[in-house]
Amino acid sequence: MRYTNTVIAEFRERPNRFIARVQMGDTLHTVHVKNTGRCRELLVPGRPVVLARGTGEKRKTAYDLIAVEKPGLGWVNIDSQAPNTAAREWLQTLSPELLRAEYSFGDSRLDFYLEKDGEKFLIEVKGCTLEINGQGYFPDAPTSRGVKHLRELTRATGQGYTCAVLFVIQMNGISHVLPNRTTDPTFANALAEAEAAGVRIIPLPCAVTKDTLTAADRGDAARALLGEWK
Repeated sequence: MRYTNTVIAEFRERPNRFIARVQMGDTLHTVHVKNTGRCRELLVPGRPVVLARGTGEKRKTAYDLIAVEKPGLGWVNIDSQAPNTAAREWLQTLSPELLRAEYSFGDSRLDFYLEKDGEKFLIEVKGCTLEINGQGYFPDAPTSRGVKHLRELTRATGQGYTCAVLFVIQMNGISHVLPNRTTDPTFANALAEAEAAGVRIIPLPCAVTKDTLTAADRGDAARALLGEWK
C-alpha cells in the first residue's frame, strides 16, 4: 500500500491516545494518531514522524500520524488500518477463488474469509509495531478484542474451517512475532490455546518506507497459510 500527500515532522507529545502534537517548521500542529496502542517506545519527543493529509469534511485535524522513525530500525508504520490493506494485497497474490473482508462468524467480524482449492479459510489480521532486541511482540497494550477473535478462530477450527492469525509486521528486518505475555497474559494464553487447536500463527514480514507498507514474504507465509509446510 502507498500513501499520498505525506510530509515529515518532529514528534513533540501525545496528550491522549487519539492526538499528538508535532513540529513542522515554526508551527506546532495537532494531528490524529491512527493507533490507539501505547507506542511508548516509538513516540518519543524529537523523533521524525510521517504525516498523511487526511480526508473528510468533519475532521478536526488536517493530518494523520502514520509512521515514526526508530533509531536502529528505520521507519515503523503505526497506522492501525494499514495491516488489513497490506494483508488484502498479499492475499490476492495467492489467487483465491473468493476473498471477502469483514466476515461475520459467531459474535465477531473476522478480517477475511478466503476460499482456495475447495478449502475455507478464516483469517484475523494483527499489526505488530513493538520491537524489543530485534524481536517483534504483540500486543503493546491489553486487547480483549484480540482474545475474543482468537477464541472465535479456535471454535471455527473445530467446525472445519482452516483458521489463521496473520501478524503483519509494520517494520523492517523483523521476521517473527511472539506474544507479549508481560503486557497481556490472557492474550498469550489464548494464542497458545488457538495454536494447539490448529489455528495457524503466521508472521508476515513487510518492507516499510515513509509512505509504503508492502508484504516482503518470500513464500514462507504462503506455505504456512496454505498448509504447504517445509
